[in-house]
Amino acid sequence: MRKERGRRPKKKVCAFCVDKVHQVDFKEATRLRRFITERGKILPRRISGNCAKHQRQLTVAIKRSRTMALLPFSIE
Repeated sequence: MRKERGRRPKKKVCAFCVDKVHQVDFKEATRLRRFITERGKILPRRISGNCAKHQRQLTVAIKRSRTMALLPFSIE
């Protein structure tokens, strides 16, 4: 399939800005699980649609929740 010229895909909106979340909490494992792949990698900003501020907070929160064993480091 060819991509039509001049047509851009719809811009994704930040899920945290929509919910008016000021600080991403590492204890909300169900919310963080949406932003990691089935292999356990953190989704990049261009795919998740997060803004830069919340993507940085999300990365720190995922790493903290992995350390606290709320999320897996990898799935084998």
